Amino acid sequence: MYDRILVPTDGSDHAERAMEAALEMAGQDTEVHALHVIDTRLYDTSIDSAVAPLRRDGERFTGRLADTAEGTGVSVTTAVELGRPAQAILDYVAANDVDLVVIGTRGRGGLVHRLLGSTTGYVVTHATVPVHVVPAVEKG
Repeated sequence: MYDRILVPTDGSDHAERAMEAALEMAGQDTEVHALHVIDTRLYDTSIDSAVAPLRRDGERFTGRLADTAEGTGVSVTTAVELGRPAQAILDYVAANDVDLVVIGTRGRGGLVHRLLGSTTGYVVTHATVPVHVVPAVEKG
């Protein structure tokens, strides 16, 4: 049983699947955290007016994950942070004493993965706590 589970979200269906998996692993006393990271490599976060709509999107993404837990008896804490997503996830794990990360993957592999890197891959290889990866589901 885990005390604190983190589910990072980028607003995708993959994150929602990860939240569903986290809720299946959570007990009644488990704290589940939903985290969205505004990528400071992609946006000028030095201007408050530029960050505000990004923060609202992040709050919408994390709120959607929190709504998934309604009726389960599991409480969800939401957070929106600024930074590089993979490192911000690891920092959040350390700062909040998280003992499991449940993260979705888009299932991109091959050349795209090697050229661009992967938030999920970085978290898996650098986390000091277990990471449960929820694979993408083929739509067809």
